[in-house]
Amino acid sequence: MKTECNTKSIEFHPLNRRNVLGQFDGGAITSDAGGLLLREVEQKAHIIRQFAGCFTDYRSKILVEHSLQELIAQRVYALALGYEDLNDHDELRHDPLLALLVGKRDPEGRNRFRLRDQGKALAGKSTLNRLELGEPGTVPPRNSYKKIIIDPTHVERFFVELFIQAHDEPPDEIVLDLDATDDPLHGDQEGRFFHGYYQSYCYLPLYVFCGEFLLGAKLRQSNIDASAGAVEELARIVGQIREQWPGVKITIRADSGFCREAIMAWCEEHGVDYVLGLAKNDRLKAAITDELTEAKDLYEQTQTAARVFKEFQYRTHKSWTRSRRVIAKAEHLPKGSNPRFIVTSLAGDPRELYEDIYCARGEMENRIKEQQLYLFADRTSTSKLASNQIRLWFSSVAYMVMQTLRRVALKGTQLAKAQCHTMRLKLLKLGAHVRITVRKIWLSFSEAYPYANIFRQAFENLRRWRPMRC
Repeated sequence: MKTECNTKSIEFHPLNRRNVLGQFDGGAITSDAGGLLLREVEQKAHIIRQFAGCFTDYRSKILVEHSLQELIAQRVYALALGYEDLNDHDELRHDPLLALLVGKRDPEGRNRFRLRDQGKALAGKSTLNRLELGEPGTVPPRNSYKKIIIDPTHVERFFVELFIQAHDEPPDEIVLDLDATDDPLHGDQEGRFFHGYYQSYCYLPLYVFCGEFLLGAKLRQSNIDASAGAVEELARIVGQIREQWPGVKITIRADSGFCREAIMAWCEEHGVDYVLGLAKNDRLKAAITDELTEAKDLYEQTQTAARVFKEFQYRTHKSWTRSRRVIAKAEHLPKGSNPRFIVTSLAGDPRELYEDIYCARGEMENRIKEQQLYLFADRTSTSKLASNQIRLWFSSVAYMVMQTLRRVALKGTQLAKAQCHTMRLKLLKLGAHVRITVRKIWLSFSEAYPYANIFRQAFENLRRWRPMRC
């Protein structure tokens, strides 16, 4: 029975002599029809299917209406489409389009077991929450409600496997970017600490990227050094990459928070190059006094920023076990002197190493921003640290689905370098009328959609794509 709010018209301001009326009677209309492209990505790359393989489902199969893969797909697609909260799914479970993306055979939910669930094809918030509750790497007690268990080791290997699968041939050289960022907390979460630099209670996740590819996302407490655990992550990731590509040249790149003896010594021992920021001090600045003067003179002559580079061998008094190559940038700006330093194991021209290699690490900030702001990696509001790590991984999987859409489907289009929120707004938020018959599902897209040509090109790119899988 229709309620009054569904049948009563909404009268807006008129347009000249024409009345403008609205009514909730359009049938099954979705605003997320562009999500079909995400489904095409999954049909080819099997990203969500592989991620589902990192879980073990101990539920009784005869009582299960939503398979493990369907639950995971529902969560990942919703994040990609902009629905950050589990509470959103109590409304989304009515959406036949999302049910289509997930792979529900009954996208209208007409054949649900219980009468109260009929018309709701998808899982609600409480069922989806089970994905986050299990104790990682354990077997649940027989009477436990928490029967879906994730294997963290499998998940960590999964992200590196996606990176390897994306290459038809081994690259000659790769650069791994490491960075830590703040994940502000507003409750009493496990592992909550105040961080002096960020001036807030937060987690301090560690990210590892190679270009656009996410290789690691590790949630950590914030009462640690930014580089804590980096050697273990590098050993794991580099080891897995070299299992498949033994001859690839690997360089790591990071800011001064990762310029630690343990990291550099590990790299030197395992044949990995590094380019790391080096925090300035009085000894370092004294080593480039002449270059700073030269840069200042150049600035006064040209009134434009001036840079002079110098390289030298440097060793700390206590923390370093050996001398290493340091490259200094003596720069003078309108606000004054701006010296910067990096330490590296690479040979080559100092200016090129600083400007072309080290400074390129700034692109990683965009990838982190995509996850934090647009795919809700900072939605770590559960009470347990392990559950918040699982949420971070779900966001990471959503990122990899979106990254694959950008890398493959949008190649050669004006959205080829678009960030996730732009892709969502212009490509995924597409209005369509959904009609479901016995044999077909019809989607009538909006005729006024301004990016129809890009949508068609994206679909054609995906149709032609033949991904390589390990």
